[in-house]
Amino acid sequence: MMSVSECFLNLITYDTQADGCSDTYPSTHSQLKFAAVLAEQCKAIGLSQVEVDKHGYLTATLPSNVETDTNIPIIGLLAHMDTSPDASGESVNARVVKDYDGKDIKLNDQVVLSPKEFAHLNNYIGQDLIVTDGTTLLGADDKAGIAEILTAMKYLIDNNDTIPHGTIRIAFTPDEEIGCGVDYFDVAGFGADFAYTIDGGEIGELECENFNGAQATFTIRGKSVHPGTAKGVMINASQVAGEIIAAFPANETPSHTEEYEGFYHLTAMVGEVGSGKLAYILRDHDANKFEERKKFVLSVADSINQKYGQGTVKIDIQDQYRNMHEILKDHMYVMDRAKKAMESAGVTPIITPIRGGTDGARLSFMGLPCPNIFQGGHNAHGPYEYIPIQSMEAAVKVIVNICRSDL
Repeated sequence: MMSVSECFLNLITYDTQADGCSDTYPSTHSQLKFAAVLAEQCKAIGLSQVEVDKHGYLTATLPSNVETDTNIPIIGLLAHMDTSPDASGESVNARVVKDYDGKDIKLNDQVVLSPKEFAHLNNYIGQDLIVTDGTTLLGADDKAGIAEILTAMKYLIDNNDTIPHGTIRIAFTPDEEIGCGVDYFDVAGFGADFAYTIDGGEIGELECENFNGAQATFTIRGKSVHPGTAKGVMINASQVAGEIIAAFPANETPSHTEEYEGFYHLTAMVGEVGSGKLAYILRDHDANKFEERKKFVLSVADSINQKYGQGTVKIDIQDQYRNMHEILKDHMYVMDRAKKAMESAGVTPIITPIRGGTDGARLSFMGLPCPNIFQGGHNAHGPYEYIPIQSMEAAVKVIVNICRSDL
């Protein structure tokens, strides 16, 4: 049987980066190719009803092995296939640092993974870490989740005579990283009573709260004329963009906030004299504060239009997801099951809010209660990403325990 780390190291060789500028679904063809690869792996380990639909959703089933299972819930397990567009996921060259000694890890001549900067490395002294070569992300978010689900399902199949479980439904989704992961997901067809995304961070993370999220796009129309005759006429869209950026509170960005504190995050900017565009994401756990953030963005656009003329700036705000705690507070038995599964695996649950969103947040509002469980990775979306093998092994044990009908 392939170990969870071996499975993971195989999966990250596939480039599945999402593309937020694409007009297709999934946003990249590579995700469809990866879904086909995963489908073959699901069949190879013995899962049934393995299907990949036209949207790239892979679903599969582990049938119940309990003769009388009318009262046993159907449990769903989900992970996403895409990796973040924030850093390259092509030609990932990972290596294993065995028996980590607590010192700096040289990824390449320019990039060092250091406990001086990332103190959580100190929690894994003596463990085996999978790291990048400093030029790409690793892909633990969320190929570690996929590897852990597949390994857990293989373990249940191999121990079919000794571990009772009800029907388990599996789903691997595309485009989670660009907020579109469940745009076409068929909750009724999936057929689970509740589910878990295996998409958290460090070992023990268990999350039933997440940011409310929206994207705000400023489209700026400048007026380009020859600079020699520009007085009183030119409107430089790039300079207007600078004014918009300066209008946002400097201390309400991701690098200045933590825990339940919300933020504004500039994610992209393009500009010249005649036109420009700024893309922001808005985040807050508190629904009222979230609405205030959207009002603030509108006020920034209004002030620019008052200064330069109506139509100089157009603003588009699109909600992305809501705080799943609004739903899960009425389904805490799902959290209780996960906590018990962790404790039975020797893992201490860390109940923490997600400073982001998951497919599970949207699924919870679509009728499928779906908190989030750790996959073990750290420093997602960049070359400093790493994952302890022991955390992945613990995640497999937790997933197996969640599935047990005798938990």
